[in-house]
Amino acid sequence: MRITVLGSAAGGGFPQWNCNCRNCAGLRAGTLKAKARTQSSIFVQPDGGVDGVLFNASPDILEQIRSKPVLQPARSLRDSAIAGVVLMDGQIDHATGLFMLRERKGALPLWCTDPVAEDLSQGNPVLRVLDHYCGVDRHRIALDGGSFAVTGVADLSFRALPLSSKAAPYSPHRDRPVPGDNIGILISDDRSGRRAFYAPGLGQITPEVFDAMALADCVMVDGTFWTDDEMPRLGLGTKTARDIGHLPQSGPGGMIEWMAKLPQHTRRMLIHVNNTNPILDEDSDERATLTRAGIAVCEDNMQIDV
Repeated sequence: MRITVLGSAAGGGFPQWNCNCRNCAGLRAGTLKAKARTQSSIFVQPDGGVDGVLFNASPDILEQIRSKPVLQPARSLRDSAIAGVVLMDGQIDHATGLFMLRERKGALPLWCTDPVAEDLSQGNPVLRVLDHYCGVDRHRIALDGGSFAVTGVADLSFRALPLSSKAAPYSPHRDRPVPGDNIGILISDDRSGRRAFYAPGLGQITPEVFDAMALADCVMVDGTFWTDDEMPRLGLGTKTARDIGHLPQSGPGGMIEWMAKLPQHTRRMLIHVNNTNPILDEDSDERATLTRAGIAVCEDNMQIDV
């Protein structure tokens, strides 16, 4: 399979429009060795295939489509390589890009869990609004351990795992989490037998989640914050990384420690990186720590063959 990283930043992108933290100010001034990033999303195609699956539709989706010819094969007057959309959660930075796909000729094929469908029909009624345009052909993602396929995408299958994280602020489940608020996906190439695990929002690694990570040849997981106290320490909020559903990279029980337990052949990658995270600075000690640990930081436009 081929994975194209459309966007690799957390909500707000990098630089964030209203932020003057060291990273954002440094990127604008040209004094920081870093790359701009749009909000996180990936596109997955089978080997040799044209049509694929869009994972999350960020508010930057139109920019991402324009800059990635792989998403516009131009086979007809109106065309797209997006055969279907899979949502990992109902957050604004992962779902409101659906509005931008409203010109689709037929109903938009969409896979999501029941809690996410509820959030996007009530708290942030994206799905109800789309009914006035192209409509939505919604498919339920079950959490029973079974796999599902996306019509029009041959040789790829998907298995969802419930994650410990946070629902969107407008969700009735925000402070009362239910299974399916957030999911990770194990993506399998049924021809080659190779797998990737994708989880841009991950607050805790349970035994079931680690087992799925250990099965994968490539792991793309939550890279939001370097430390648990990153936002309070910078004066940008009062909640810790774990409070808002993200496992930090550093410290005891952090993502670096967990990734060190994976099989040696596993490709380790961080995605959904917040604009405050020092790993965005390519000359930082934190980036060097990741490099020594064999962990890469996703960038927009990356192509990953699994």
